[in-house]
Amino acid sequence: MALFPLVRPILFALDAERAHRLTIEGLKLLPRLAAATPDPRLATRVAGLDFPTPVGLAAGVDKDAEVPDAFLSLGFGFVEIGTLTPLPQAGNPKPRLFRLAEDRAVINRMGFNNGGQAAALARLAKRPRRGIVGVNVGANKDAADRIADYATGIAAMAPVADYLTINISSPNTPGLRALQEASALDDLLAGAMAARPAGGPPIFLKVAPDLAPADIDAIARVCLDRHVDALIVSNTTITRDGLGSAHAGEAGGLSGAPLQALALERLRDFRNATGGALPLIAAGGIASGEDAFARIRAGASLVQLYTALVYEGPLLARRIASELSALLKRDGFANVGEAVGAGL
Repeated sequence: MALFPLVRPILFALDAERAHRLTIEGLKLLPRLAAATPDPRLATRVAGLDFPTPVGLAAGVDKDAEVPDAFLSLGFGFVEIGTLTPLPQAGNPKPRLFRLAEDRAVINRMGFNNGGQAAALARLAKRPRRGIVGVNVGANKDAADRIADYATGIAAMAPVADYLTINISSPNTPGLRALQEASALDDLLAGAMAARPAGGPPIFLKVAPDLAPADIDAIARVCLDRHVDALIVSNTTITRDGLGSAHAGEAGGLSGAPLQALALERLRDFRNATGGALPLIAAGGIASGEDAFARIRAGASLVQLYTALVYEGPLLARRIASELSALLKRDGFANVGEAVGAGL
């Protein structure tokens, strides 16, 4: 793992999606790292779940729940698998994943490619129930009733999920983001809550960063009314400001360093809109302990990584956790919870 700087040029010489596939296959073969004992000040409780650290893996890395335990052993405090749809689907035509190395970014238009919920359910049912593993669910592209697809996913994956995330924020499934509109979102959340078994896991909602103030207020109001357990802010953006890469014009969602400022702004917006009544999970452009600390001080209880792993390597979660621990100690916080929203 420490040899990543030597391996990265080899991976970067490959098509991005092929390199991603090789990474997943490699993690299946590597021995598990000894679990490090996190600094107790990193432990935090969100939505009734006890997280050993607030540093998690975002959905999209391990779509089909092939290696969640490998990622937990790399120092992640939690792992979110998916997005999973009820039926398998191939996703959009290739190429559909692009590195923007000059911008430390990625553009993807994957289109919810995955092997379906049944296959992932079987894998998750076989693993020992240790560590926090969330399941991100979506709708099939050609579904006649997308809201019904989400209800199907909630019911199917609840037995093996520590939490469930409803993903309506991907820009790569036509019309999906329309479910963020207030009346559609209310119907969606009503169906999801009804589909969750009694005593089932908490339900999170993942939103896009490309929202107007009125959208933010409406989403916050519906989520509070429907008792959503947490909001993930945010998914990829369709904006393309200030990019220098030759791939900047590719269609799809942009993630990584260029998303940092927008994702932080949106996090603050949702903190204001919810009044701190709803836990927030920050994603988008987080690559260091300083980045994670800034999100926590802006109102996030947890953070998630994805694109930075492409550029920093598999030990990034451990490094961020260590840096975050030092920052909490420096500023006199006894734990993560004390720091949440402290910068507002």
